[in-house]
Amino acid sequence: MNKKAAGDHLQSEQNEAASALFDVRDRVVVITGGLGQLGTRFAGALLRQGARVALLDVGEPGVGHAAMLGGGRARYFHGDVTDRASIECALAAIENVWGAPYGLINNAALDSPPGAAASENLPFERFPADVWDRTMDVNVKGVFQCCQVMGEAMCEAGRGSVINVCSIYGLVSPDQRLYEYRREQGEPFYKPISYTASKSALLGMTRYLATYWAGRGVRVNTLTLGGVFNNQDPRFLERYVERVPLGRMADPDEYNGAVVFLMSDASLYMTGGNMVMDGGWTAW
Repeated sequence: MNKKAAGDHLQSEQNEAASALFDVRDRVVVITGGLGQLGTRFAGALLRQGARVALLDVGEPGVGHAAMLGGGRARYFHGDVTDRASIECALAAIENVWGAPYGLINNAALDSPPGAAASENLPFERFPADVWDRTMDVNVKGVFQCCQVMGEAMCEAGRGSVINVCSIYGLVSPDQRLYEYRREQGEPFYKPISYTASKSALLGMTRYLATYWAGRGVRVNTLTLGGVFNNQDPRFLERYVERVPLGRMADPDEYNGAVVFLMSDASLYMTGGNMVMDGGWTAW
């Protein structure tokens, strides 16, 4: 074998090894909030890597989901993360089709985007208790219950990876100055405490479960994300990107690599960790 052929062969072997490291072929991954903006992007990335994806959601698939669901490797399962019985039914349906899940991405969440109703985003002193309860029910209790139900099945199988999707506002307080343009319009708007509190709770839950399940082959990590471009109000975008060292919001596909990494053997020694992808928001 000449030097060029030997070099090509070595390069081919290295490429195969790198590909195998991130291989998630035939791994069954459950994504809560699977029909949403990020849920569908995570699903698409995992499908391209050969995974089987269970899209768990309370909504029904629309026309835009037809292509993804048409190939047989992605399926929709109705599931309400606030209702344990609903999650158990979804798990039974998933196991009936594919067996026990390998992965769980706790992506479902209630947020208060810049365009949300001011009546639900009042100053802290007058923040509605019912909005607090609804947010905690989905963002904290929902993750807790999905980890209980899906995580138990993963532990019984002796392997798996859980990703709890967090936010920069789980690490730092919201910059309320970003929403001043609404207050200037006579629409008081404050990024609510319930969102920050709920996302902060995921960090503690992740560390707890990472140590609790360490001996059973199930890893648990947090993926903390910054803002994602979704046609937000230009006035909000202008203020937001001024605060980001990279000078922009994330494209919805830019988090996909982290999801594949955390679901693959490339991250086998990572548990209890927090991967931050925020364009540098929390760096200053």
